[in-house]
Amino acid sequence: MKKEECFYLGKIVSKFSFKGEVLIKLDTDEPESYLKMESVFVDYNNNLVPFFIDKSALHKSDLLRVKFEDVDSEEDADDLMKTDIYLPLTLLPKLEGDQFYYHEVIGFTIQDVTFGKVGIVKAVNDSTAQALFEVDRDGIEILIPMNDEFIGKIDRESKVIYVETPEGLIDLYL
Repeated sequence: MKKEECFYLGKIVSKFSFKGEVLIKLDTDEPESYLKMESVFVDYNNNLVPFFIDKSALHKSDLLRVKFEDVDSEEDADDLMKTDIYLPLTLLPKLEGDQFYYHEVIGFTIQDVTFGKVGIVKAVNDSTAQALFEVDRDGIEILIPMNDEFIGKIDRESKVIYVETPEGLIDLYL
């Protein structure tokens, strides 16, 4: 399994017991959705390694307490500290209508109501206060805020995102 085929679920943040249990800080709004997992991929030495889950339970709000198979001591758990946890993209629930996962719109065309075809979505930058579409227009990068008021419609079939950006926003880059 490659990282491109997976989504980031969280990070192992601490040990929980002397029997090898760990706490995973989940990067999700719905931690209860991940209670019945049979396995996860652990980013161990830059390889995604499958780990099978003996048992898991929610701990406080967004922490998942996990007992992995064959992780039976504090020493075993030490080895996994601060590693990232991934799941295959196929396990993400399908979104309907104008909801989308960032990874799924890479390669979509951005079509602005007044400007016309803007370019192709190369990435989504979510490290800023406002997530941004990074759009390539013939080698020029255009950043468009992922604001609900700007996004009109997502056409998954045609791979087009229809937007209505404020006047002059796209022209700033050209």
